[in-house]
Amino acid sequence: MSDTAPETGTETAPETVPEELAPEREQEQECDPAAAAPLDVPRAPTGDAEVDALLDRLADADHLATDGHVEVYEDVHRGLRDALTALDARPGPPVPTGRPTGVPQ
Repeated sequence: MSDTAPETGTETAPETVPEELAPEREQEQECDPAAAAPLDVPRAPTGDAEVDALLDRLADADHLATDGHVEVYEDVHRGLRDALTALDARPGPPVPTGRPTGVPQ
């Protein structure tokens, strides 16, 4: 036994399961409501590459436990909010000044 404490954040080797118990182990994981499971929510493309990339990022949450979803959702929300803010900052068409040409006086 070692006198040093294990480092935090280090990964442990995955638990090995005898082959005859593997299907039973898989069934346990399928029944675990806290286990990560994809939501399989279809995402239709919006036509805006930046927004589509952000929406695709939501799939990252499918592989995380529930407590890890917040970080992904906040990141996507921040990106979508920034994309909407950028729409307000874009210059619109030029505003005509003076009298339009071709209009009688």
